[in-house]
Amino acid sequence: MLLIELFFTTVNYIFWDSADLLDLLLRFAFNFLVAYVIIRWIYYPTHKNKDYLFTYFLFNIIIFMLCYMMRNTQLEIGVAFGLFAVFSILRYRTLNVGVMDMAYLFLIISVGVINSLSNEQVSIAEVLFANLLIVGAIFILEKVWLVRIAANKVVIYEKIENIRPENYEKLLADLKERTGLNVHRVEIGRVDFMRDIARIRIFYFD
Repeated sequence: MLLIELFFTTVNYIFWDSADLLDLLLRFAFNFLVAYVIIRWIYYPTHKNKDYLFTYFLFNIIIFMLCYMMRNTQLEIGVAFGLFAVFSILRYRTLNVGVMDMAYLFLIISVGVINSLSNEQVSIAEVLFANLLIVGAIFILEKVWLVRIAANKVVIYEKIENIRPENYEKLLADLKERTGLNVHRVEIGRVDFMRDIARIRIFYFD
């Protein structure tokens, strides 16, 4: 321990700063809470896609820590915009990622950037309001507005293997191709394993 402290003293690094550490922990806890609400309480119940849950949490944590560690440099704005540019390119190289899933990825990155780069020039009330505004807007769009404008109908589906949770994306793709509708969500109803059919309610945009 003494050697570590001696090393940091020699290279003019601060080994321990209680105020900075507390600031990091509080920011991280708040950022993670906001990300959890968005991912687990809004995204997953609506889209039922487990594939991206780990990815969203991981990206949020990495972006938050990266931006926080660089917040005292002159690169903070450049880094933030650079991250968006990188993931914009990634969007076009990743063929299997849907537009809505990629939108949530951008959102999770944005939350991490906002909560890590805010400084003394931005009040706590402003940060709280920004996060509440983001969460509230997503909730209204997903749970109220989009639900109201989306049409739905019940279909009898015979490819029973596609109703498994891990085949959700395959199910959506198959329904889009066969119905010609912009299906964005499905609800599995009654399943008849004797006849290998399932009653499915599909939600689509006109």
